[in-house]
Amino acid sequence: MNILVCVKRVPAIGARPTLTADEQEIETRFLGFTISPHEECAVEEALRLIQAHGGSAAVLTLGPAAAEEQLRDALAMGVERAFLLETDGREWDPTATAGAIVEAIRAQRAAGHDFDLVFFGNEAADTGGYQVGIRVAHALDWPCVTGIKELELREGTAIAKREGPAGREIFEVPLPAVLTIKEGINLPRYPSMPGRLKAKKKQIETVKPPWPGNALEKVRLKLPKEAEHQVEILGRGPEAAPKVVELLYRLGLV
Repeated sequence: MNILVCVKRVPAIGARPTLTADEQEIETRFLGFTISPHEECAVEEALRLIQAHGGSAAVLTLGPAAAEEQLRDALAMGVERAFLLETDGREWDPTATAGAIVEAIRAQRAAGHDFDLVFFGNEAADTGGYQVGIRVAHALDWPCVTGIKELELREGTAIAKREGPAGREIFEVPLPAVLTIKEGINLPRYPSMPGRLKAKKKQIETVKPPWPGNALEKVRLKLPKEAEHQVEILGRGPEAAPKVVELLYRLGLV
């Protein structure tokens, strides 16, 4: 069983994001970076399947040289191989990204490294595009199931379960297949210190795909309008108790 997990380097935003002056990018000078939560769960799920069925797990990202940091995080968790499709920092749209990943998978297959499963996060934390995994599956002519919350392998078949509007949906697809993993399928492990030390020494296989151009043109980014909130201070200490009771009556809670 050989599994490839595709991840994306995204800003670790814990506060209100700000944009660059040209409104083309998120201002990242004072931000850290991570991989999307869905993709963290995808890495963990790959490692659990390898532990149960044998084989190896690999991780791939398309991004600048600094994205090695996210690949090494996955290596520290227990992934064996890492691939960086290095770019010059320009943002690649879903069509261009999927094309580069497909070419990387085909190159690995030509070199004798076949993958039984290719995992993606259900959507990236920054763009929420929900496209790349589906586009890769279509180009490879592999079955694809999205939004996976439970996964089982049985005799060359992936049994994938997801939550639907009418209850749990169950899909049985032959391997190889593309699956997009949803946060909550598992609880990702933390890399151990020995794992981090080993990850620093591992070689990351780097390829620089040619810039294909984007099919979509980005005009500008726009921050969503902030919701307005009103706060009423009822008082301090015991003197606020009567007003709290009055408010509860007003809200119909007592």
